[in-house]
Amino acid sequence: MAKTKSTAAGVPRVPFRVRRHRFAQRLVRQRTLLLMAVFPMALLIIFRYVPIYGILIAFKKYKPSKGVWGSEWLDPFWKNYTKFFKNVNSEYIIWNTVRIGVLTLLFTYPMPILFALLLNELKGNAYKKTVQTISYIPHFISIVVICSMLNSFGSLSGMFNDIRALFGLARVDMNNGDTYFLREYIGSAIWQGIGWGSIIYLSALSNVDTALYDVANLDGANRWQKIRHIAWPAILPTTTVILIMNVGNVMNSDYTKILLMQNDSNRSKLEVIGTFVYHQGIESGQFSYSTAINLFASAISFALVFATNMIVRRISPENSLW
Repeated sequence: MAKTKSTAAGVPRVPFRVRRHRFAQRLVRQRTLLLMAVFPMALLIIFRYVPIYGILIAFKKYKPSKGVWGSEWLDPFWKNYTKFFKNVNSEYIIWNTVRIGVLTLLFTYPMPILFALLLNELKGNAYKKTVQTISYIPHFISIVVICSMLNSFGSLSGMFNDIRALFGLARVDMNNGDTYFLREYIGSAIWQGIGWGSIIYLSALSNVDTALYDVANLDGANRWQKIRHIAWPAILPTTTVILIMNVGNVMNSDYTKILLMQNDSNRSKLEVIGTFVYHQGIESGQFSYSTAINLFASAISFALVFATNMIVRRISPENSLW
């Protein structure tokens, strides 16, 4: 029988050999789950972690012929950042990115929560499932199709102007300039994501003990009180985690949609970090410069996630990510 050693506090410490044996036993018991995780972990490592070394080109005079390791280092190595911040448009690009990201977060984050709470209050299962299914459909529509719809609806003869005409308002070309850009951008984001985003909240609500609702009914609680004291606490941990992750996307606007919504009349007004990186990297071939700018946005995103998690941890430690 293995002898145990005592710590300074008098608590026996399990020998390393015993701990290793117990760990091996757990691996054997959970071998099915481990085998299921091998393929996703391999994809994660290959496509997410291995390419990380490529950020080195942000600090190098990158030439494809020489590769990442063969390219020379910049002198000074932060030269690309100096170039970006000296750009007369850099301040507006950063401000525009933050503005679009924050407004998108404020309007798109609560909508799936509200939608899930409303669906949870529906009594008919058939009607509820029909509404859920219809709400998921926009998520699967291509961004190219969405932008084509927006351009068509926003034209002088489009659906949006037909609605304006019903209320006696003048027809305007919503595709001309950036006046209506945010309304179309955020509105389409809500339309695409409200149903799909509600799935995780509906899953959390499905785990609520129905006996709680029965007791609330006996106590005479109305719907608002049941949502406030039963449904909301059930999804609070989920909403907190989703919020922390969504804050990290403030600097990562959907640049594909913005690129497709750009035209000669609004291109300079719709420039964000994502579109700027695309123009500099893909169109102009300045790979080092575009990588440096994208790395800057990623660093800010990480800082936002870290800060948000720390705030949540201080307010409600059990709901933080770490």
